Amino acid sequence: MRLLYQAWQANDLYSLSAAAGIVFGALLALAVLKRGVSRALKALAAQTATGFDDIVAEAVDATKLWLLLPLALYAGASALELPGKIEQVIDAAAVVALTLQAALWANRFISGWLERKVARRRAGDGEAVTALALLGFAARALVWTVTLLFVIGQLGFDITALVAGLGIGGVAVALAVQNILGDLFASLSIVLDRPFVVGDFIVVDDLRGEVQRVGIKTTRIRSLDGELLVLSNADLLKSRIRNFKRMTERRVEFTIGVNYRTPAEKLRLIPQWLRESVEVQRRTRFDRAHFKQYGDSALVFEIVYFVLSPEYNTYMDLHQGINLAIFERFAREGVEFAYPTRTIHLHRRREGAARA
Repeated sequence: MRLLYQAWQANDLYSLSAAAGIVFGALLALAVLKRGVSRALKALAAQTATGFDDIVAEAVDATKLWLLLPLALYAGASALELPGKIEQVIDAAAVVALTLQAALWANRFISGWLERKVARRRAGDGEAVTALALLGFAARALVWTVTLLFVIGQLGFDITALVAGLGIGGVAVALAVQNILGDLFASLSIVLDRPFVVGDFIVVDDLRGEVQRVGIKTTRIRSLDGELLVLSNADLLKSRIRNFKRMTERRVEFTIGVNYRTPAEKLRLIPQWLRESVEVQRRTRFDRAHFKQYGDSALVFEIVYFVLSPEYNTYMDLHQGINLAIFERFAREGVEFAYPTRTIHLHRRREGAARA
């Protein structure tokens, strides 16, 4: 309060009015400048095919007027006679405000650049999407860390001592947040080792779905039923992960059973019929078909073939076609499919034995 009173006494009404006018004028000029630059950049972006000017326009939109106020106060203070401590406070406030604003510009620029990179690569390069997500987090963390250290230095704190203290306290913090750090290192392992990437269809225990996002702590998977599954990165890497997106082809093995009353000459022909039923379908490769075993109520044949596509819907369409072809062929040949049956043999006792 004493410093403010000294400043009031050292300046007449004209100087105070001039300072207020400079502050208001500077703030208005900065607001108009922001609006004008933003409009000009957006007009330029609409006429070009590159995305760089769009990102710059978005960064300019991140300008906050309340952070420009300390700059306006700094300009207005030039018209006044102020004590040294007040001048230092105004100078530090202006530098801190400009630093925070620069951090906001950098943060928005990084976000805009990453969003466009991810949008272009999401469809065909899931590995790049995963790496870009982690890169974006690291870049933003670096920007705000540097900004925080610079602001602390401007406020008069000893950064060297602070960093040393953080190093000592970091051990205790690491022990307290070891689970979070475990997930963080797990996310790094996912990005570097790439057991799966965004867009892959994976199965983890009894959960299955498409990977939508690999974050710092969790991975988000969209299940076939539509719900969003959120799994811890550390727990995820401890599980057995089946990645179906990495398949080049799908092996299919199934069995059918025919009636025990089927003649032997037709049993010999059934493997060839099964082969023809598979080979008539496109995008399949026949492997084998054999009379496998005598079942409880059926003669069992085993068929193995490959679908030359990893897509599940393609596999189901082809397998349905094979099943229909087998059914139609057996119907033409008069071969019956087996179903569970039980035969009961009744023995009539002799009349004399029954009376005895």
